[in-house]
Amino acid sequence: MTSTSISAGPRAGRREWTAFVVLMLPLLLVSMDVSVLYFAVPAISRELHPSSTQQLWIFDIYAFALAGLLITMGALGDRFGRRKLLLFGAAAFGAASVAAAYAQSAEMLIAARAVLGIGGATLMPSTMALIRNLFLDEKQRAKAIAIWSSAMAGGIALGSVLSGVMIEHFWWGSVFLINVPAMVLLLALVPLLVPEFKDPKPGAFDLPSVPLSLAAVLPVIYGLKKIAADNGVSPIPLLCIVAGLTIGAVFIRRQRTRRDAMISPELFHHRGFGPSIALNALATFAVMGSAYFTTQYLQSVLGKGPLEAALWSLAPSICVGVAGPAAAAAVQRGADRAQVIGAGFVTGAIGYGILALAGPDALWTVLIGAAVLSSGIVMVMSLVTDLAIGTVPPKRAGSAAALLETGQEFGGAMGMAVLGSVGTAVYRSDVKDSPAGGLPSGLPGGALGQVHETLGAAVAVAGRLKGRAGEHLLDAAREAFTHGMRIACGAGAVVLVAAAVLALVTLRRVGTTGPAAGGGDVLSTDADEMAVRGETASEGATPVR
Repeated sequence: MTSTSISAGPRAGRREWTAFVVLMLPLLLVSMDVSVLYFAVPAISRELHPSSTQQLWIFDIYAFALAGLLITMGALGDRFGRRKLLLFGAAAFGAASVAAAYAQSAEMLIAARAVLGIGGATLMPSTMALIRNLFLDEKQRAKAIAIWSSAMAGGIALGSVLSGVMIEHFWWGSVFLINVPAMVLLLALVPLLVPEFKDPKPGAFDLPSVPLSLAAVLPVIYGLKKIAADNGVSPIPLLCIVAGLTIGAVFIRRQRTRRDAMISPELFHHRGFGPSIALNALATFAVMGSAYFTTQYLQSVLGKGPLEAALWSLAPSICVGVAGPAAAAAVQRGADRAQVIGAGFVTGAIGYGILALAGPDALWTVLIGAAVLSSGIVMVMSLVTDLAIGTVPPKRAGSAAALLETGQEFGGAMGMAVLGSVGTAVYRSDVKDSPAGGLPSGLPGGALGQVHETLGAAVAVAGRLKGRAGEHLLDAAREAFTHGMRIACGAGAVVLVAAAVLALVTLRRVGTTGPAAGGGDVLSTDADEMAVRGETASEGATPVR
């Protein structure tokens, strides 16, 4: 079947842009909640006394619930209405934030964080899908998604800073109450500004695919996070990853063979959609892989306090805010999309190269490298997001957004696991093989084992040693960590150069300005858009055939 792509739809006005600003609220809050607990953990530990396992789940349950339910929530939004799902998610997110703020036990906080993850899983794909429907003009949609991508990248850094400020002046539950006014505002304004969108003929919902998708996503995410947390590969995480991939193969087979599939195979018929998912995952791989090192470098190598380190980490965000819109503007002026995406990956590789030059006392080298890396990656993410969302029919936008964001979760977890493991292997080798002048003699066996595990543990052991022994240990550990960071960043640069080549090869026929320019296989027509809105052609527009 052949259809005609639309190069320009009706332009959005003040109402649509105002709605877009409102839709940025859940995006910022969901991305901030990834890092909002960074400074709250000591206070939570003092008041709720969680075990080490409970503390791990307080951190991770949010990400697990978010990643596991994205596909399900994207499909539900397409079938039952994206605005309806967004409002449900906002109510759940707000209520769970209050419950988390006033939790009286570790178990209550874990449960509240799980509900926050469920709410986040409804908010993220709904927001992106609504942007697809609000902006029918390709240039406006590209601009909106570029702003969206920059805001999401900045939200994670902002979350840690805001957390530090709130903890400094209020009690730990205040980091969750930040969400409540924004959710109330969202519940009040979305019904007034954002129209409802859904598939007019959704068919039956594929309920058995819900547990299948969960069983496919969660073990893989858990395995990758476990590898990153343990600083190395062990049998249990590998078994989890294999189990998840096996169930994932069953899930994919089911989607390909059912007419009422949760993820329609039609999505992958559109040129550029599949490559966009892969390239976006690689971009997230790069961002999270670098964050694994830069956050530790600022605190454990340079010795900065948590709030000071978080404030310094905001510096690269200045460049990030410009990079996405600049990339979208370049494509709109006629630059080849594949080449701009490739240039973004190369820019990211240069950023990794700068990071690979850092020594144990190189604050500005790290900040400049992080800024260059983040700018290149945001260029990529804004363009591939626009390509993925703009390529598919409007009625499938929720599912497309969910797949894109699930790929991000995989990519981020993979970046931390792979590059983190490389850096840790180098660190352990250097510390183990350090001459006597590096590691002081006479360390107890337990302390020596801690030093070999992580830089954070080495800093703690050094703080307990007297005289120059602690200084020698700290210098050796910091040098070993920085060496590991340099090697991992070199590996990251190689991955991004390969990603640039992949982008040029897989997107070479996509074209320049439009998401599917030259593609000829996009079903995004005016008639399709009006169907998603619940309108008919006689209600004011003529469908393009």
